[in-house]
Amino acid sequence: MGCSDNIKIFSGTSNTELVDKICNELDQPLGKVNISRFKSGEIYVHYEETIRNCDVFIVQSISHPVNENLVELLVMVDAAKRASARTINVVLPYYGYSRQERKSAPREPISAKLVADLITTAGANRVITIDLHASAIQGFFNIPVDHLTALDLITNHLKAQNIKNPIVVSPDAGRASTAEKLANYLDSPFAIMIKKRPKHNESVITHVIGDVEGQTPIIIEDMIDTGSTIVNVVEGLKERGANDAYVCATHAVFSGEALTKLDHPNIKELVVCDSIKLPDTCPERLTIISVANLLADAIRIIKEGGSISTLFKSGGV
Repeated sequence: MGCSDNIKIFSGTSNTELVDKICNELDQPLGKVNISRFKSGEIYVHYEETIRNCDVFIVQSISHPVNENLVELLVMVDAAKRASARTINVVLPYYGYSRQERKSAPREPISAKLVADLITTAGANRVITIDLHASAIQGFFNIPVDHLTALDLITNHLKAQNIKNPIVVSPDAGRASTAEKLANYLDSPFAIMIKKRPKHNESVITHVIGDVEGQTPIIIEDMIDTGSTIVNVVEGLKERGANDAYVCATHAVFSGEALTKLDHPNIKELVVCDSIKLPDTCPERLTIISVANLLADAIRIIKEGGSISTLFKSGGV
């Protein structure tokens, strides 16, 4: 018999700890799949249980090594399609390539759209993801996209800290709407940093809109990559008379020496989620919030019916 009334959850290799937590939340066994590499580096996937007529959920972050994890996901989707899964739901806690969502110079790719096309062509029926770098990426898909946010989880953590004189700071104009939402939740003012980017992963702060003197900044980002921008923002705020900062981001990309840079005397606490697998040893100032409950609730709603918007204070992203 098939499993038409059940779901099957499978994990790629990018973040197995998170998938274990999701399965525990759903009281659901982790699906059995063999993922290996041939000597040439090519990826092999074999589902070791029947998935015919099943609703399959494949959880994989497109994080470092980005291209390995992306191709692994595509091969998993293809294998599930050829094994006659009823639906294939791709859970992307972190959507790699999301920063390349538009052309900012001639002759550049829009890689976020390319990734969307690849996932759809491979055979996915639905995508569930968290805090895209740009919400418009949802429109790159011709299949349903459930765009979740970790903002409520971060807000609840910050409220518990009883921060004195908080001011929410958007590190650039692109994060202003998220910063405004967080400021409303915390009933605090907010400020915006204006910066220019001489090259990728580099930034220079030119202006601050808002009075930060004597305030405790709460910097909100969707992701932290090299950490250079955040350190520039923190130091720029300190120069303008602000207190030590709280830094919050959903996705801890943490490329290169990011964790060393972020172990900074002017950062009081660094709050991130586990959408990407984190190193085993992290600085004491790092706080990790799990998105397992959020993803488990989304899977439950998709399976049982209902509205994803009920998961958020604001009714959705």
